[in-house]
Amino acid sequence: MTIGRSGDQALTPIAEPRVITADMLEPEDLRVEFEKGMSVWPKATLWLIALYVVAFIWQVASGALESQDAIMAAGALRGDEVMRGEVWRLVSATFLHGGVEHIAGNAVMLYIVGMGLEHALGTRQMLWVYGAAGLGGSLLSALLNSGPSVGASGAIFGVMAGLVATLHRHRRRIQVRDHRVAAVLGIWALWQLFNGFFTPYIDNWAHLGGAVAGFLVAWKMEPAILENA
Repeated sequence: MTIGRSGDQALTPIAEPRVITADMLEPEDLRVEFEKGMSVWPKATLWLIALYVVAFIWQVASGALESQDAIMAAGALRGDEVMRGEVWRLVSATFLHGGVEHIAGNAVMLYIVGMGLEHALGTRQMLWVYGAAGLGGSLLSALLNSGPSVGASGAIFGVMAGLVATLHRHRRRIQVRDHRVAAVLGIWALWQLFNGFFTPYIDNWAHLGGAVAGFLVAWKMEPAILENA
């Protein structure tokens, strides 16, 4: 489009309107607030906690906490038993706990990190991370720990590591309002590692294996909270 001027002046072009597209914006303009819309009722996380509680009630009722033989009979993890074909222990051990403090601590932390990861990745992808972390933790424990061991903390370490992986990989698109979250997660991780050296049936190899598996699986996933951003 042009506009004419009187006399012999040349026609001067008028610039056409320019459409602003997403790839022309600065990353800050596209960031999604991580905490926005986060539900305090993450359904997959709460179902997992419910399974912990049901399993623990059964442990108490059946006397599974009374001795090492009893906890083994209930499904605790030990590498030599897995090598003899009892591979189901890789899963069963992740739903058993060594006492009230053990299950309470795991339930609280799963609620915190599970709520975050389920919000970030969606229910289905969060469960994939949880399952991979639980299995990864159990496998490393079976290889390197004499056992027996029980507990969901390997899977929970994986969920925590998965949340870290998601927020770090997509840090240009996801904005975390309160950076104290990282401090809370770090303190919990250190406490669990410390506690693992002194508490029977808690296994730091499972923590490490779960964290590595959860981080790697979550790193490849696309966050659900970015789908409609």
